[in-house]
Formats: sequence, C-alpha cells, structure tokens
Amino acid sequence: MPYYSGFLCAVPTENKDAYIASARKAWPIFEEYGCIGTVETWGVDVPDGKLTSFPLATKKTEDETVVFSWMVWPDKATCDDAWGRMMEDPRMAEMMDMPFDGKRMMWGGFEPIFTAGSAS
Repeated sequence: MPYYSGFLCAVPTENKDAYIASARKAWPIFEEYGCIGTVETWGVDVPDGKLTSFPLATKKTEDETVVFSWMVWPDKATCDDAWGRMMEDPRMAEMMDMPFDGKRMMWGGFEPIFTAGSAS
C-alpha cells in the first residue's frame, strides 16, 4: 500500500528560487532510496485564519510563503528504511542548510484511506 510522508513550513518568499533548487537537488536522492513520486507546492491562496490555518500553524510572517509538500513511497517500510539510511548519507548532510526555518517545519507519515483519479 502506498505511503505518504509530507511536510508543511513557511519559507521566506525571497528564498523561493533557493527552495526550488533544494527540492530539485533532493529529489534524485529520495528516488535513489525508493521514493516513487513527490509534489512540492508554493502557497498562492493560503488565507489567514483566526483559530486555525496554515499560516498560523507555521507561524508564517509577512515576508514568508507557506509550502506544502509530500513524497510517495511504495509502503511505510520502504519510507522508514530510506529515512534511516539517508540520515547517514553525506549528501543529506549537505542539504541541512535549508532555505527556511526548519524549527517551524511540521512533518508526518500517512496511509491512504481513499484514493480516486490520477495525480499525474
């Protein structure tokens, strides 16, 4: 069963190109470790909320944009194994200089309970 790992964060808007470059650099590494797909999104219509919202959750400032991204894995075991091995990969250590505040990043893993259509 497919497994999805995703994250949500706020990226300084001026760092959009650096964020895209970082995602493009990471993808071949993730693919090498078994990831079968990825989606990187840049917030366009992400309204502020009073009680809950993406901007509130990420503590987004006026000069930041919300990013929502996910990776598709064949299964949870592949994902878990990949993350364990990638943390030992020196190429990943080079990527730790993120173009955003990683302390405000949220991430998690998800199993699908319903799917329809095609993402391609």
